[in-house]
Amino acid sequence: MDNTRSTSNPWPEGAPVHPIFNRPIDAEVPHGFEEALFGMGCYWGVERLFWDVDGVWMTQVGFAGGQVASPTYEQVCSGRTGHAEVVHIVFDPSRVSYEKLLKMFWENHDPTQGNRQGNDIGDQYRSVIFTYTDTQAAQAEASRIDYDNRLAVAGKGRITTQIAPAPQFFPAHEAHQQYLHKIPDGYCNLRGTGVEASMPEPHEPV
Repeated sequence: MDNTRSTSNPWPEGAPVHPIFNRPIDAEVPHGFEEALFGMGCYWGVERLFWDVDGVWMTQVGFAGGQVASPTYEQVCSGRTGHAEVVHIVFDPSRVSYEKLLKMFWENHDPTQGNRQGNDIGDQYRSVIFTYTDTQAAQAEASRIDYDNRLAVAGKGRITTQIAPAPQFFPAHEAHQQYLHKIPDGYCNLRGTGVEASMPEPHEPV
């Protein structure tokens, strides 16, 4: 399993400062913190969804799961790289659980659509959970089974979400980072199914 992040620097003059968290976007993950990597369609709205969560320490958009190193946005959009648009999240597990992030993942997009989200069509928009630990993998799979059952009861389709070990993450260009902070009325295609994901959250702080 290759859980290393890309060492290529898409910002030749140094990493920008995240405008929400006021720290360099490539800041080292603090000791005791965890990482998550989700694909839910267009990454702009997904990043905004998670940067508002108490306990999330950093968010960053980029690409993962394909065959091309350091791909450009244009290459990914061509559909020939195999990469998905993803959001990399660093979070403090003493303040927000991975189960809570999974709940938000399931409820805020449609995981039944295969290689698309609404009008956004292509494998770069597929639903995917890339996991960093065996515990995350087990929690992700349990949540998938639970939510698949809930969708079936609601008359929805079957989940197509990919769950796999986290591959190398390649940051997107600076212009795409925190895009909906820079352009608040910009494009956002997040659409849930309306079905609640009510998984147990034993590690959720009181």
